[in-house]
Amino acid sequence: MSATEDEIRSILDEHGRLLAPISSIDTRGDLYAAGLTSHACVNVMLALEDSFDVEFPDTMLRKSTFESVGAIQDALAQLGASQPIAG
Repeated sequence: MSATEDEIRSILDEHGRLLAPISSIDTRGDLYAAGLTSHACVNVMLALEDSFDVEFPDTMLRKSTFESVGAIQDALAQLGASQPIAG
């Protein structure tokens, strides 16, 4: 698992309010089916922005961007984020 995926999973564990442990969810597993709500998704997005020093543009603010760990990784790659910010 990459540092990026580890950080995404850590953020989801802290802010996602998922019904199942994030460790039990596959990289392409549906986070909404696992309990991610729109409110929790906003908190996850803000934590991702802080951790990776990026800003999600309006064009990426859609359900599919945050539907899985893999989708979040893909979105971060599009934004040029490669590693979480230390600290």
